[in-house]
Amino acid sequence: MNYDTITFDITDDIATVTLNRPDVMNALNSQMRAEITDAVLEGGKSARVVVLTGAGKSFCSGQDLGDRANAANLDLERTLRDEYVPMLRAIYDCPVPTISAVNGAAAGAGANLALAADVVIATESAFFLQAFTRIGLIPDAGGTYYLPRQMGLAKAMGAALFADKITARQADDWGMIWEAVTDASFAEHWRSRAAHLAKGPTAAYARVKQSIRASFDNDLEAQLALEARLQGQCGQTRDFKEGVVAFLEKRPAQYEGR
Repeated sequence: MNYDTITFDITDDIATVTLNRPDVMNALNSQMRAEITDAVLEGGKSARVVVLTGAGKSFCSGQDLGDRANAANLDLERTLRDEYVPMLRAIYDCPVPTISAVNGAAAGAGANLALAADVVIATESAFFLQAFTRIGLIPDAGGTYYLPRQMGLAKAMGAALFADKITARQADDWGMIWEAVTDASFAEHWRSRAAHLAKGPTAAYARVKQSIRASFDNDLEAQLALEARLQGQCGQTRDFKEGVVAFLEKRPAQYEGR
């Protein structure tokens, strides 16, 4: 696929997907959703970590509502089902770790696009906004799924009902994201985090994601059984053998991702 609304780059096993409509704060239109889906799927096959970020001063301002006439005629159910779901599933099901590097405002569906990643790193001046009730809607793009899991029921309900801005520092303190870092160190920091994952035990990372997510639906017995099964699989990887040898030889492990 040729990309017109995003840029896509793979360097040193890091696939970087940059939302690239800065003139509209990287608002999501149909073409951008399709391009993000394609790029994430490709990154999951060809790289060892996928990063989502935004061009310009914003991460993503959410759904592109266009002009008044187009906004009034939006088929939101179809749009969510046919365009958002494939994009969000591509991120959620990605076999390698995913990072959202939130470089600025993340509002509406843009906030929840960010939260779909495994790890969210935000610059200190960024903010998250569940803007939906401001225009008579409910949080979508996975917001009603991610918010209560990542920040708890009370904070999630308040964020959805009041539609207040949540600063990056608040999001960090509330457990909504992994970390907020200073604007000056942001770019270098998320690239360093991405490089760390790109050099890590990729097969183990995939099973970390699987096991932690499953814990919400499992009782203790089922979760312990899943841990045992997935740990057994990890124990058969080349990376596990390399990790043990490196530990015994007191040197950094050189993981191959298999």
